[in-house]
Amino acid sequence: MGRRKKKGRPVSGWLVLDKPLGMGSTDAVSKIKWLFKAEKAGHAGTLDPLASGILPIALGEATKTVPYVMDGAKVYRFAVEWGSETATDDAEGEVLKTSDKRPSREDVEAILENYTGTIQQKPPAYSAIKIGGERAYDLAREGEAVDIPAREVEIESLAIVSHDDGRTAFEVDCGKGTYVRSLARDMGRDLGCYGHVVELRRTVVDPFDEEDAVTLEELEKAVAAAEAPFKPGDDEESDQTERFAARFAAIDPMLLDTGEAMDGYPQIAVTGDQANRIRLGNPVILRGRDAPLPADDACAFEHGRLLAIGEIAQGEFRPRRVFKL
Repeated sequence: MGRRKKKGRPVSGWLVLDKPLGMGSTDAVSKIKWLFKAEKAGHAGTLDPLASGILPIALGEATKTVPYVMDGAKVYRFAVEWGSETATDDAEGEVLKTSDKRPSREDVEAILENYTGTIQQKPPAYSAIKIGGERAYDLAREGEAVDIPAREVEIESLAIVSHDDGRTAFEVDCGKGTYVRSLARDMGRDLGCYGHVVELRRTVVDPFDEEDAVTLEELEKAVAAAEAPFKPGDDEESDQTERFAARFAAIDPMLLDTGEAMDGYPQIAVTGDQANRIRLGNPVILRGRDAPLPADDACAFEHGRLLAIGEIAQGEFRPRRVFKL
């Protein structure tokens, strides 16, 4: 049997989507993959439908860098409404507990140090974490009791942005695996008044931020303008090819280069024989006093394009993942 022909085109890069409210991360990836007619697509960190903001979506070769972006720091802005706790720890769930107590700004400030640094956090019952092969939210929706063990998370900073009328807005800089909904739930319990998230926006997924972001509306407008000269329902192959060419010419420039995901990691520049050796998966020797220090994760770039990710050890760069340029 012959090889199955891949569907889509081999486009690569990062589309930093400013995800709108109401759209799930999986739906967002499917939409972007369809717009770009990409062979492969994936995202770096789920964002709930009730949250908006930065959802980095990798196309093609960029999917190889997804784990590095997922490990990056995140920044969220969120608002907590005090006085009730819900089944989902956000505004979508059934109210389980209520209180007439409302904390002052000073009350809230007094507990913030309990939620910075390395802390133990219990994820929400309605989360994508797997329990016995099943998603926790699926079990919770079926009425099963879900008990997810607490886990260690890193919170660099947690600060109040505003406080009034039974609601507090925060900004949190945190590491991988932190649940903002759990923060709201736990702070509400500590304050003795309960609480749940009513607004949530992600502003940073390191190394990407809001300045890199593109909205779905911007993408769709660019596609509509590019395809306007072509008649709807025109099925002739030549016309369809021209229509797609116009679309890609309009939206491909919105992609960030695959190598942008590795900003902050040690980098070496290679050309010629060194680049060819790396392309074949072989190590290259790094000489000279400017040779980089040992590193578990480092990048090799050829003419400004990401060629490989690997380690630097014993005076060598040893590739683990090689990219098609």
